[in-house]
Amino acid sequence: QDVKELPWNVDTISREGSSKSVLNIQPEINKERQQQKVKKHKTFMEKYAKELKHFGMLQRWDDSQKYLSNNPHLVCEESANYPVVLCIDFEIDEEQIAHQALVMQFVLDLARTLKVDPRGCFRRFFPKIKTADKPYQDVFNRELDLLKEQDCRCVQACMEGAMKELEEEERQKRVGPGGLDPLEVYESLPKVKHV
Repeated sequence: QDVKELPWNVDTISREGSSKSVLNIQPEINKERQQQKVKKHKTFMEKYAKELKHFGMLQRWDDSQKYLSNNPHLVCEESANYPVVLCIDFEIDEEQIAHQALVMQFVLDLARTLKVDPRGCFRRFFPKIKTADKPYQDVFNRELDLLKEQDCRCVQACMEGAMKELEEEERQKRVGPGGLDPLEVYESLPKVKHV
């Protein structure tokens, strides 16, 4: 029988569009990769903290290029992610660190564009940036401003988190045997009026 001649019901007026169900669940593999990534980053930061700090403080293009020539292992994604960590850990000028992190990010972007290993192309970046036309310099400076703004927010958030942890540690030291904080109890007492 033709579908047009059948009485209308759910089975005759609609057709299945798709018989596939999609669940929004992250597979365990992604979590494992993320944990490996975090571990790799932490290990890299611990191993090369001194070199990264030195690179972060360089101010001249030529000095940066020479330092990376002598330390090509620093030309990687982990190095591009270090400004906030350095600013917090070493309490140093985040503006200069952000500048050097952006240098590293531009080198990595150039490597992706050229489809080459970043350690093999950073030497191309420095002559280009030193003689760059105004639009390229403007892009670099605009990105630098955005990165500094982002770093300030991250540093501030990390500092606030550290302060909360410190306050909680102090509170835990004060907590008595009944689980009460004497300071909180004192502050909750009604104010006594003197007559």
